Amino acid sequence: MTSAMNSQTQVAVECRNVWKIFGERASEALDAAINQGLSKTEIGQQYNCVVGVADANFSVREGEIFCIMGLSGSGKSTLVRHINRLLEPTAGAILINNEDVMEKDDLALRQLRASKIGMVFQNNALLPHRTVRDNVALPLEVQGVNKRERYQVAQRVLGLVDLAGWEDNFAHELSGGMQQRVNLARAMAADPDILLMDEPFSALDPLIRRQLQDQFMELSRKMKKTTIFITHDLDEAIRIGDRIAIMKDGIIVQTGTPEEIITHPADDYVADFIAGISRLKLVHAGSIMQPLSEWLSQAPSTDITRAPRAPQSTDLDQLIDISVSGQGAVIITDDAGTDIGVVDNSRLLRGIQGGK
Repeated sequence: MTSAMNSQTQVAVECRNVWKIFGERASEALDAAINQGLSKTEIGQQYNCVVGVADANFSVREGEIFCIMGLSGSGKSTLVRHINRLLEPTAGAILINNEDVMEKDDLALRQLRASKIGMVFQNNALLPHRTVRDNVALPLEVQGVNKRERYQVAQRVLGLVDLAGWEDNFAHELSGGMQQRVNLARAMAADPDILLMDEPFSALDPLIRRQLQDQFMELSRKMKKTTIFITHDLDEAIRIGDRIAIMKDGIIVQTGTPEEIITHPADDYVADFIAGISRLKLVHAGSIMQPLSEWLSQAPSTDITRAPRAPQSTDLDQLIDISVSGQGAVIITDDAGTDIGVVDNSRLLRGIQGGK
């Protein structure tokens, strides 16, 4: 996972009160949903419409990997297709660097898609009659870039995804994982600021999938791309996401860092999702510690001068090692090295156990 974004980092993508309702009576259904509070099921029964996205609000900071996850039919893929207006929202606003995408005409929208936003689908959609090089160079060809320059760019991005030497092959000669790397290289060829990735690795074998996750995270760190990543797999979202939005029935039910979602699920639906997730690498000392002053007030004669110390970013797995090798409680320090809290055995065990 990439490091958390600084709170001062500029917002790259923002969705405000976005609705998508499919059906001939979408406007009526929208009014009923907003003013009468009708559910997705009720909208379907009364208006013969399908609520794809309901009042979605989120923002993504520059350089952040923002995961949107949910089960099939939750609305996650529908939502991401609004960002580059492959779908038109029934209501709401989509902003890219504070510019409303809804106000762009066809020409401006094509330019936005060609130069600023790259998209990677689950189905790689490579052109079978083109070589790997020509597939990757396609976005630049559409922009009118000369052949020599677009081939140079293609060569560079193919090197980034470890496909140097495969330039003259065709898609059918590559494995599924290699084809998806070509797809990623094609999306990066135009050097977009924003990447939209719609379940790009879900059709791959687990080992290949993990390798591509690793490669993607490394590329993201190097190139500082703002990424909105769609997945149905919470393990994948937790592994790569700076923050996660969990969707159900078109509604975003919780948004937060992996640690926030693991330690404070918003409802039973989220709690069920995270039930099988290991907390050892996700929960940190700062989330489970007892304030030092409070702990000392309960044991005022305790000498902490020789107690082991660990920064508040220390995860549970590391705390276990410290606890096993040391004696008694672990003193937690802030970024300046000041003692601020305590994790004793009771708190450590509760942290491992979760929200009982």
